[in-house]
Amino acid sequence: MINHKLYIHNSLTRQKELFTPIEPGRIGMYVCGPTVYNDVHLGNCRTFTNFDIIYRLLVYLGYKVRYVRNITDVGHLLDNGEDRLAKGARLNQIEPMEVAQKYTVGFHEMMRILNNLPPNIEPRATGHIIEQIELTEKILENGYAYVQDGSVYFSTLDFIKENPNIYGQLSGRVVEELLAESRENLKNQDTKKHPSDFALWIKADDTHIMQWNSPWSLGFPGWHLECSAMSTKYLGEKFDIHGGGLDLKFPHHENEIAQNYGGCNSQPANYWIHANMLQLNGKKMSKSDGNYIMPYELFAGENPLISKGYSPMTLRFLTLQSHYRSTLDLNDEALAAAEKGYLRLMDAAKLVQTISSPLAAGGTLDPEINQLLTEILEDLCDDFNVPKSLSKFFELATKINGYANGQIEPNAISQDAIERIKTAFNEIVFGVFGLLDESGTNGSSASLDLIMDLIIDIRAKSRENKDWGTSDKIRDTLANAKIQIMDGKEGTSWKKL
Repeated sequence: MINHKLYIHNSLTRQKELFTPIEPGRIGMYVCGPTVYNDVHLGNCRTFTNFDIIYRLLVYLGYKVRYVRNITDVGHLLDNGEDRLAKGARLNQIEPMEVAQKYTVGFHEMMRILNNLPPNIEPRATGHIIEQIELTEKILENGYAYVQDGSVYFSTLDFIKENPNIYGQLSGRVVEELLAESRENLKNQDTKKHPSDFALWIKADDTHIMQWNSPWSLGFPGWHLECSAMSTKYLGEKFDIHGGGLDLKFPHHENEIAQNYGGCNSQPANYWIHANMLQLNGKKMSKSDGNYIMPYELFAGENPLISKGYSPMTLRFLTLQSHYRSTLDLNDEALAAAEKGYLRLMDAAKLVQTISSPLAAGGTLDPEINQLLTEILEDLCDDFNVPKSLSKFFELATKINGYANGQIEPNAISQDAIERIKTAFNEIVFGVFGLLDESGTNGSSASLDLIMDLIIDIRAKSRENKDWGTSDKIRDTLANAKIQIMDGKEGTSWKKL
């Protein structure tokens, strides 16, 4: 039985609403996953960590959750019309699915390092071509799409004419503005009836290396179509929560809604959740401007924008300190503060396990402690306010430290209150927040394994690129830390000296 009311800021209505699932006790949640044409970046890490915490909380509250997060391995086009996966394959002279497999494995590894739980279902776009063709056929039958030179386009003008209050509702954009611009690739502009129309199916030219048979042409599906097809397949035409990064609100999610209305005559999700962006040094991350850092560079300290390496749990803790709907600025100062806060929280988690009280119940500070523990969950149920909930744990940490060092008298905190604090740390800090103690107890062995796996992977890439300086530095630094790297026929292993 669910005993806590959950309130969610719904991007569709721009209001905080009481969450009511379609089926009591069950939740269907779809989150837009990565396009696997490159290494996952820190902005992705923040988004997926936020939704990992949301998923963990929903399960903690007692819901049975079906969490679906897709893999985009076709259809996500660059501005010049080239598929991102096809470009990666062309540049590396390998098959597109080799590109997809390489970066899917890398994505999973980074999610594991950050202690993000896997979704219940992780469908690939290329594995659901039939479903995407079928949905396109439905949209055509309902009069919201047209075929042009072997490609199929969604007609925004026809859709807006029939549904004037739907298109633009999520993004908050005025219809006239939407019709005046187009985010569709420029290559196909001349084949569309209107610039705001977007592709459901794209006819492949002779040089395109990713194509499938369809009733209209040899081609491939549009990027927006895949999420509509896969969310519908696994969660139904109507489900509870749809999530993703704020940058997907328009055009991707706006077009998803149009497609679902066009094919299923319904809004796909009751609640839309959008995680805000990650900034670096107060600005948008940009490779061209040099304002850019990859996760493995952050962990290894191999980037001039940071003074040293920071652990995966420090990055996760930094994510916890900002509400998912707020921007988060990543910089050296913020990382150093997050590291300090994370270590303090882990020290408190270990300390509370060692203390006991001579008083069974009724300590003078018990009411205050119980109120903090109650507010921790209330904050989490108030639109997933992790930072506010986290601050209550630091208030508890102050009391724990004061009790342990004798500044608080023994009868002020009862054993009952201490046990409740222990439970909160175990269930919320390690369970819902998903933190691991990298310092020597809770999850430390697993955490060290994760870090070493990452270091070995970085070293292997350095050797592959003949970057002997980085490879030697990794070896020497580990040797100073009494860790030996061993290369053998079965791969690379390590051991503590």
